[in-house]
Amino acid sequence: MIRIAQLSCGAEYSGVQRELEKAAEAVGARLIFPEVALDDVLNVESRFGIEVPSGDLNLAMARATRLVENPDLADAVFVCTCFRCAEGAIVRGEVRRFIHSHSRLPVLTYSFTERTTSDTLLTRMEALVTTAKMKGLLAREKQTGLTAGIDSGSTTTKAVIMRDNEIIGTGWVPTTEVLKSADAALEAALTEAKVKREELEGIGTTGYGRFLVGKHVNARLMQEEITVNSKGAVFLADAQRGAATVIDIGGMDNKAISVQDGIPGGFTMGGICAGASGRFLELTARRLGVNITELGKLALKGFHENVTMNSYCIVFGTQSLVNSLSKGSRPEDVAMAACHSVAEQVFEQQLQEVEVKQPVIMVGGTSLIEGLPKAMENLLGLPVIVPRYAQYIGAVGAALLVSGLLEG
Repeated sequence: MIRIAQLSCGAEYSGVQRELEKAAEAVGARLIFPEVALDDVLNVESRFGIEVPSGDLNLAMARATRLVENPDLADAVFVCTCFRCAEGAIVRGEVRRFIHSHSRLPVLTYSFTERTTSDTLLTRMEALVTTAKMKGLLAREKQTGLTAGIDSGSTTTKAVIMRDNEIIGTGWVPTTEVLKSADAALEAALTEAKVKREELEGIGTTGYGRFLVGKHVNARLMQEEITVNSKGAVFLADAQRGAATVIDIGGMDNKAISVQDGIPGGFTMGGICAGASGRFLELTARRLGVNITELGKLALKGFHENVTMNSYCIVFGTQSLVNSLSKGSRPEDVAMAACHSVAEQVFEQQLQEVEVKQPVIMVGGTSLIEGLPKAMENLLGLPVIVPRYAQYIGAVGAALLVSGLLEG
């Protein structure tokens, strides 16, 4: 059983502790709490260089020190604090950086509310367990044989066919009925690849519908998006060795993943509001009267500084959008302001929770909206890579990883 060291503050008072335990149990893991001495807690401020009044936060830092000194105590680390606590956010970041700097333990950071449920935590816990348990598979650099990957996402369903490390077929359809969309995407990919379904040696699935689709197609691999997407991203960007940062802004949530040699070392997913998702960009495109595929090119001609855009709420963001257009703002400026607004929230929320190292790889369907990678480049002050087939990263990662299971 995978041992996940929990470093937290407030989980037991908010009622979230039981939800954490249920999520861990569901993925075959056990939460542990490293023992520390009183002196370790009292002296932790000098070790971290920060002073906080909370005893629980000091205890979390002391436990982080214990893990670094004795990494065999746990297989992975889960750091969580209350969403409303500014001190908790600071300590969460410091603990994450400390563990990353002094160990190879995979780390997940999370800010919870009293309404956090085990279902919300499940994908995150699953990714943490997979990273700890399947490092050999995740370090795999090549795909062999003839395999398929299906990514059943919240807004679109993607499929790829791979043969001996090359993508030979792709399929992309809107997600309506989950199984019908999966069949349609797979059929499109098979047609392009000129391959029959019965010729496939294995299928891997990922995304929100991975279990339902996986049973439907008799998949050998049904895996959460964090590990699969990071694997697909570094494969497509030819960045499987060394450090990399993966940013995936989806239709419903966002993912930021710190990757080392193809293996996620730290990650976060979610967001405060849909204002930082592809949904907001779709809304912007409709309001501007352009196709979503045209929004990015329009944004590249504009300047976000000319438009005030709320970056934390899709409702207020939409209000800003309407107000700006009613005052005569150029569509180009509004388009770029929308892209900057989405990038800004991801930058201020997700990217503060991981170690940002080059290359920075942006993937997913939103990465094709050219204004969005440009806005992220401006915020990071670093170049952002958008690899070919960026919108298929989940399906690519699933096809690649399932080939490793077949060989194993």
